[in-house]
Amino acid sequence: MVKFGFAFLFLFFSLTLSAQRQRVGLVFSGGAAKGIAHIGVLKALEENEIPIDYIVGTSMGGIVGGCYAAGMSPAQIESIMTSKEFLNWVNGKIEEENNYFYHKKEEGPSFLKINLSLDSTLNFTLNSSLANDLALNFAIAEKLAMSSSGSKNNFDSLFVPVRIMASDIFTQNQVELSKGSLGDALRATQTAPFFYTPIKINGKYLFDGGIYNNFPVDVMQKDFKPDVVIGVNVSSKVYDQYPYGEDEKLISRSLLYMLLDKSDPSKVPPSGVYIQPNLKKFSGFDFARAKEMIDSGYQQTIRQINEIKLKIKQRVTCEEVAERRNQFNSKLAPIRVNEITFEGFDRSQQKYLNRFFKSGKRPLYLRDIRKGYFQLISDDYFNNVYPSFAFNPSTKDYNFRLSKRQTNNFQVDFGGIIATRNISNIFLGLNYYSFERVLMHAQLNFFTGDFYKSGQLKVRFDFPFFGQFYAEPEVTINNWNFFQGNDVIAKKFTPTVLNRTDRKYGMTIGFPVARQIRAFVNGAYFSNNDGYIDTKVLTSTDTLDQLTLNGARLGVGFTFNSLNRKQYASQGKAFTVSGNYFSLEEEFIPGTRSVIRTVQQSDRRWWQAKISAEQYFNKGIYSSGYLVEGVLSNQPPFTNYFGSIINAPAFNPLQDSRTLLLQNFRAFSYIAGGWRNVFSIRKNLDFRLEAYAFKPLQALAEGPGQQPKLEQQLEQVYFAGMANLVMHSPIGPVSLSLNYYDDPNRQLGVLLHVGFLLFNKTSLE
Repeated sequence: MVKFGFAFLFLFFSLTLSAQRQRVGLVFSGGAAKGIAHIGVLKALEENEIPIDYIVGTSMGGIVGGCYAAGMSPAQIESIMTSKEFLNWVNGKIEEENNYFYHKKEEGPSFLKINLSLDSTLNFTLNSSLANDLALNFAIAEKLAMSSSGSKNNFDSLFVPVRIMASDIFTQNQVELSKGSLGDALRATQTAPFFYTPIKINGKYLFDGGIYNNFPVDVMQKDFKPDVVIGVNVSSKVYDQYPYGEDEKLISRSLLYMLLDKSDPSKVPPSGVYIQPNLKKFSGFDFARAKEMIDSGYQQTIRQINEIKLKIKQRVTCEEVAERRNQFNSKLAPIRVNEITFEGFDRSQQKYLNRFFKSGKRPLYLRDIRKGYFQLISDDYFNNVYPSFAFNPSTKDYNFRLSKRQTNNFQVDFGGIIATRNISNIFLGLNYYSFERVLMHAQLNFFTGDFYKSGQLKVRFDFPFFGQFYAEPEVTINNWNFFQGNDVIAKKFTPTVLNRTDRKYGMTIGFPVARQIRAFVNGAYFSNNDGYIDTKVLTSTDTLDQLTLNGARLGVGFTFNSLNRKQYASQGKAFTVSGNYFSLEEEFIPGTRSVIRTVQQSDRRWWQAKISAEQYFNKGIYSSGYLVEGVLSNQPPFTNYFGSIINAPAFNPLQDSRTLLLQNFRAFSYIAGGWRNVFSIRKNLDFRLEAYAFKPLQALAEGPGQQPKLEQQLEQVYFAGMANLVMHSPIGPVSLSLNYYDDPNRQLGVLLHVGFLLFNKTSLE
């Protein structure tokens, strides 16, 4: 009996020890956005006290698994990946609090940008990456830096030992990442070719781990030798045979299938568990549906939880996991930076860059590093930098490193518009950057069309001195031919006989006042020529009146813009406050229709103050906003009425206002405003209703003999409005609108256009 008791105790302790030694490995596949479903698997396993001893992940599976290994709970990972910030990161958008307006360029009509690298031998290299990864890179580096420090860059010393899969495309081999920066590893594993720019780890450019091993069960077995493997596959690529009947639906995802290695369920051994959540209704880009995908992963795991519990006898309570996680996180050193390294930049460039990080002031904290980083990347030239943190065990602080990737110093912009009125044009922009002691950005822009032609050269020099400022000389030549502006769909209007040419030679100096406000001082010499008739009848033998303006303008102001789109915005706000002084010489040469028969010359001087503000208030699918504008000026009339009205400030509330000469919406001084209603019918498709009122404070009227006269109009108000259906496409807005103006010659009009209806400002604006 005693022997039997000892035997029983021995067997009991043997089984207990055996159960304690049972180890569980979790394998997460890649699958782009569908990899977010792995969070649901983690939630279900923890709730049911299933231990997780090792993780191997690929692509988004590597991201989720790496975050868990770094000491984040499933709830924390879910909070990150269902947040608005996460959507901004993966969509290449900068969060509002990190958006700096100082470097923002003037909006142009381009819809396609091609980034090239131009070397000293004039050879071009194309940057094929489609996504902006600047915010994503910093978020990954920031959130995983402390965990890397706690593990001393050894992935076996994390909260859970982990392996992250990447790919070496040049040697066509998989790469298992087991040490170094965890943030770099996670950034590498999700670098889908053509989408994200690759990063270098240990001297090699690495890409998405799913290219050569999308379901790395073999790596789990080789490196960790667990007793039980739980393999979770979120990729649709599980076909052993051609998918007849489904191929029509799947062909649209052909690029994804070419880039991802097949996820083979048979890799999971019989002792393990294979989980495949039902994600058929999701695509690899459905990041906005993160909650649904997490729920799919959770529900599928719960369906198989009895199978999992049968194969895994050991249990770890939620309290035990939380305690161990807290112990791991409590040892992590907070981010405090005492050294900044600029890798790939020469000494003069480093001096420029260091200004963004408070020059020699040390230590810097995370808020300082974040501010400097986002200030820097607000300039397009620095979209090639890659951030990372490295822990220094001897000093217990961090080194922040900015690495230079392929330089995009040459950019080609394409744009233009196709419209049902004869205002279509083509846009080409050439941009070149040079970075030494200062950053230089040269722009050469061309517009060509029947209605509008323009050539513009700008060169912006950014200086890191006296805080920060830029100087931007420019030469702009514009030509408008309003005679070409007839409608194709709406009724034929009496054409406006006006051909305008202005030439501006100017300089702008700007500097940041706050995160989102830029101040400027500018001056310009201009030479303008307007050819027109002051009557409604033109014959082939008539010559046009010629009004020439030569002079200078000096202005100061403040500007800010956070609108979500450069045309047809529905979120954000913008304002500009400016003051200008004009001094010019007017020369009027009468044409055959002019009542004035002699050449007139006059000196003109005036000042002008202008304010404009626009803001939207978003509530779900409905967004509303206002536009207000006001001008105060003592501008004098010119020689005749028409020459005065065409050179008066104009209120341009609708998308085509600048293409029409609306005499009732021009005055030397005015107040104007309106309300915009935007209904989001579906993603990227809006219906807009807009209404505006224009009140001249001092109206221009035509007196006897084509003479201009000023009238104090206390009651007269003019109205404008628009009903518009607009689709926001990759090539710009596709808009169909019915426009109304309180103008006898342009009362109603129908306009269909594709592309951005944007032009350079006139020299007097």
